Amino acid sequence: MPARFTGTSIWITSSPAPTRGSTRPHAPSAPAPAGDKGAILRRERLYRSHVVEWRQARDAGVLEKLADHRTSPARPKRHPAEVENDKLRRQVERLEKEVAKRDAALEVLGKTHALLEALSKSAG
Repeated sequence: MPARFTGTSIWITSSPAPTRGSTRPHAPSAPAPAGDKGAILRRERLYRSHVVEWRQARDAGVLEKLADHRTSPARPKRHPAEVENDKLRRQVERLEKEVAKRDAALEVLGKTHALLEALSKSAG
């Protein structure tokens, strides 16, 4: 509780401090009474046409396309062996690329060594 100093005494106020996000609209847990629906729509700056469009979209099944398909229960889970195989394939590809880079570096090093050896023989 926040304390407030007035004169010679301290008053404790009972109002809680505002919390983060407390002004955001929340979906009601129960339908609003008939007279309050208009007030809610006005407060949220919505029009009846918005609600009509949303209902039509819901009835047409458009909202199902908005579901997160990565975590949707409709998406089948892959077998753990498949996941492990894919992981190992990626690891093999990465290691093969590293080996190819090392082979290229060794080839360049060998050619450089041969060139320096030929230069030292011709100079000496």
